Amino acid sequence: MGHLKKYRTFDHTADLGIEVYGRTIEELFANASFALYDVMSDIRHTEQREERGIQTGGSDWADLLVNFLRETLYLFNGEGWLVQACRIDSITNYAVKAVVAGEAFDPSRHTVKMEIKAITYHQAAVLETATGWKGRVICDV
Repeated sequence: MGHLKKYRTFDHTADLGIEVYGRTIEELFANASFALYDVMSDIRHTEQREERGIQTGGSDWADLLVNFLRETLYLFNGEGWLVQACRIDSITNYAVKAVVAGEAFDPSRHTVKMEIKAITYHQAAVLETATGWKGRVICDV
């Protein structure tokens, strides 16, 4: 009788790519925040009960977008808070200040569609296009 293996390991890509668009760089960042939370939860059931400030820096647009989304994601992963809307107050290619509106996660009203653990620098990009701006990030799920 042969020996039966107890387990084996296999490669699995636990990534989700998000491509975001905006007519302006401000709209791109606001849409990126929306996309992140829309992927994670049904954003239509989230209300704008409170506002929080987000401020972060980066070495270029792509770095700034990753750092901004990491700060935004921390509100959920670190504080159990859902973002419903985002307003960019000021932005340069090295710094962004934003105000996000949302509320505490309530399991009786909110569902988690997908858990996003982290935003990675892998293949992060922000490009100006003929019609505005395009950004791309990869998320660990």
